[in-house]
Amino acid sequence: MRLSRRALLVGGGLTFSSIADPARARPSAPTVPTPIAVTATPIERFSVLEQRQKFGALTFRSGLDLRAEGASFGGFSGLWRSPGGEQIVALSDSAQWFTGKVVYKDGRLAGIDDAEIAPVLGKDGRPLRRTRSYDTECLTIANGTAYVGIERTQEVMRFNWAKDGVRARGQPVPVPPEARDLPRNQGLEGIGVAPPRSPLAGAVVVIAERARVETNAPTRGYILTGARQGGFDVARSGEYDITDLAFLASGEMLLLERRVSFLRGPGARIRRIAANAIAPGALVDGPVIFEANGSHQIDNMEGLAVHRGAGGETIVSMISDDNFSSLQRTLLLEFSLE
Repeated sequence: MRLSRRALLVGGGLTFSSIADPARARPSAPTVPTPIAVTATPIERFSVLEQRQKFGALTFRSGLDLRAEGASFGGFSGLWRSPGGEQIVALSDSAQWFTGKVVYKDGRLAGIDDAEIAPVLGKDGRPLRRTRSYDTECLTIANGTAYVGIERTQEVMRFNWAKDGVRARGQPVPVPPEARDLPRNQGLEGIGVAPPRSPLAGAVVVIAERARVETNAPTRGYILTGARQGGFDVARSGEYDITDLAFLASGEMLLLERRVSFLRGPGARIRRIAANAIAPGALVDGPVIFEANGSHQIDNMEGLAVHRGAGGETIVSMISDDNFSSLQRTLLLEFSLE
């Protein structure tokens, strides 16, 4: 979701400013794949106040503050890393792909090379940003196919990534009719493909940010493909909204959540969901394994990805959506999971 109120973190503080509906304020963007130079400033410590590197079940490895010239850079709501982490694909909520090669120095994130921005294309080859389906919010790539969740219109599209990459054209994946009743600007926010060890192996799973406007009411998820298709509920608490999901090789799911509050300040957290918890008719919940606030290097955290490190460890990456605002940051953060 593009926030209706912007959060800015400066030295652990929080301020807000009203913005227009993004449907009326989308930035200009290239109509063909276009190289882009990205400046990356390393983030040495995750906590603004402490030296520690461990935060719940996650240990901070490194991070980058990413910037680039041009209005089209930013707004990243979806994230994917290749199995070894070398390649990155981020999805802007104005229907733009961002791709590049991740550069490390001494085992820490150092930059993004060979970066490119390209329009997400519909089945007719027309850029989605010129259609009703412009609000692309979540991304996963599995077995050579990219899947994208689209808010407002509550659609899911698949792309032949292995064959065509950013030039692939989206094809619809059927979504239950009830998804049309999701809040317009709080709809489909997380997407993943269940891994082989999951009871849902190979199934495409999506989860909405909210199903109703009530603060802590459960949200809704859907198993879209496979033998066990159906809807399920996801518990919510603490004024947190779902912003993305990622499956672990074990079949467990990680849920990334974001909170923006005048009284409690900004927040980001991750819950870990058991592999057998997701099923038609289920109410899904799991323990919080990571939580951060304005005293940490966070912004509007919206994208989540998982890959294997060189030593076999599980690496969790997050990216922030800066809402195309000079008052916010595009952060790429990397942690190892216990």
